[in-house]
Amino acid sequence: MIRHRTVEANGIAMHVAEAGDEGSQRVVVFLHGFPELWYSWRHQMGHLAARGYRCVAPDLRGYGATDAPPDVASYSAFHIVGDVVALLDALGLGKVFVVGHDWGAIIAWYLCLFRADRVTALVNTSVAFMRHVFIRAGAGAVKTTDYFNRTYGPTYYICRFQEPGVAEKEFSPANARYIVRQILCNRFTSSAAGGGKPKEERAAAGEPLPPWLTEADVDHFASEFERTGFTGGINYYRNMDRNWELAAPWADAKVIVPTKFIVGDGDLTYHYPGIQDYIHKGGFKADVPMLEDVVVVPGAGHFIQQEKADEREHQRLGPHLSPLSYFLDAHSGPPPFSASSLLPLVLCLLHPPLLYRAATKSIFGNDLSFGAWEHEHGCGHAWMRGNTGSGCALVGEVSSRSTNTRILLRCRE
Repeated sequence: MIRHRTVEANGIAMHVAEAGDEGSQRVVVFLHGFPELWYSWRHQMGHLAARGYRCVAPDLRGYGATDAPPDVASYSAFHIVGDVVALLDALGLGKVFVVGHDWGAIIAWYLCLFRADRVTALVNTSVAFMRHVFIRAGAGAVKTTDYFNRTYGPTYYICRFQEPGVAEKEFSPANARYIVRQILCNRFTSSAAGGGKPKEERAAAGEPLPPWLTEADVDHFASEFERTGFTGGINYYRNMDRNWELAAPWADAKVIVPTKFIVGDGDLTYHYPGIQDYIHKGGFKADVPMLEDVVVVPGAGHFIQQEKADEREHQRLGPHLSPLSYFLDAHSGPPPFSASSLLPLVLCLLHPPLLYRAATKSIFGNDLSFGAWEHEHGCGHAWMRGNTGSGCALVGEVSSRSTNTRILLRCRE
């Protein structure tokens, strides 16, 4: 169940959606992108809340029910990071997990540079850390908008967004439903992002929605942007050069936070010139030394957390085995188990390893190797190690005393 409230943070009123136990010490903060809302994380919030996490997803500054200051300069990365830190303070949260997408990913990178002390671990999607785009670094540094103009030309959406009033005509609130539908259905490909006009007949007929998107989803996004317009989100792009200039003190800084990066192989951001070599051949790891894994999801476009929610969160990615939830589990201790999952493991404490093997196989679906079963002062103890068959190495320990039962299962890729 999603709960909603408004929190005063950094001088603005922020709308926050939450799920999960408010008393949980395992807190995940979700940061959305453009043109999105907290709602983009609806699938992940439900899944992680069921695993014992407290999920916090704000509408970022300028979006949805959060305040939208009129001054363009109020949308710098420093303002948005300030909003996130102030939100954590207002909610009484110290260190949290952060999950970002698109502009939310960019803000998450800046957050980890500026305030790594507030981040337990980071899962970023879509936008990799790109020092030359985010930070003025080196004698030959090229301003962010100049880089995109040289690379893609003046019709590229980032370039078109720079002049106030121009983008607002293209992104009129009156056309919010069509705009949202176009962008989501085209999955933010180069044609959708580059200003190309869709065929009139396709617009008139209404392109069928992809299976991961419903009319109710479109209604939610459209109703909010019809009310607020798109200027708040567009103002983030108008601060890219300002962010680049002001971040110069971090020119040689590294992101020192445990990190996982997930991107779709059809995402426009995965096809920037040179980006795949950077991601896969050491450059990314050099800038983010605690980068633990890069997951490239076949068949996924830009809105990966919506497009591949089932696969990513319900173990349908084969060897990737739900990269978001298992990465968070690995950095926060074992996830809670349901009573039905605990029962066979508790039973196995009272029987020899054969039953333990069978009980575990019934849960994980594969036979594993086991160590000796020992009894000492009323304590049963066993260890197991192996592969679940889904690309995940499993290390587990089960112990029991008359006054205490402890079950620890850690899944590591």
